[in-house]
Amino acid sequence: MPRFFVDQPLLCAGAALVLSDGAARHVQVLRLQPDTAITLFDGSGGEWDATIESIGRREVGVRLGAHRAVDRELALRVTLALGMPANERMDAVIEKATELGVARIQPLVCERSVLRLSDERARKKVAHWQAVALAACEQCGRTRLPMIAPVETLAAWLRGPMTPTLPATEVHWLLSPGDATPLAGLALPAAAVVCLSGPEGGLSPLEEDAARAAGFAAISLGPRVLRADTAPLAVLAYLGLRAKG
Repeated sequence: MPRFFVDQPLLCAGAALVLSDGAARHVQVLRLQPDTAITLFDGSGGEWDATIESIGRREVGVRLGAHRAVDRELALRVTLALGMPANERMDAVIEKATELGVARIQPLVCERSVLRLSDERARKKVAHWQAVALAACEQCGRTRLPMIAPVETLAAWLRGPMTPTLPATEVHWLLSPGDATPLAGLALPAAAVVCLSGPEGGLSPLEEDAARAAGFAAISLGPRVLRADTAPLAVLAYLGLRAKG
């Protein structure tokens, strides 16, 4: 069944509403017709049955049906903080991380970063990445949108809180090819994990030292060196399978 995000609160069965421009375009591209059943979600959890009532040149009217309190989120809240890979690889990381259940992505500029963003260009990229995450949610069935945080330098980010709220059960991991504990040997975090991963070329020795000083424990994914866009996804897939959520 076609599934769309709406950027307004969905409140009660029987309510009529007009879809946002993006969702309306998708309806038209798919050549859906009035009386077609669709699914809507607003990112707050759960999803709604709905029926298309009218399709105009620019507007699509729908009527809400029943709410379903489905939950397809990971049992573990995962934040990925990563040195942004270049070109389209960041888009791919965000898309796949969303499918795998990430809760928050923190784009970072590191010493060895190829992609360097600031000011208006950074804001536009974050908006683009949020749209990538939204589309991935529509496709994979998630009912909550992961947050794409504003771009920061690694140094500035390490000086602040790792996440907006810091549960006592949150752990901090640093992906490192050096002296590190194998991920497979660690106990599963109770509630939340922040995973820091470097850009192409990895974090510099000074950056790794700064992360350790900020409380990050170095972990290893095995004997092979994974690309900057592969390593964080490997961690997410591992945690998702173990957390069973």
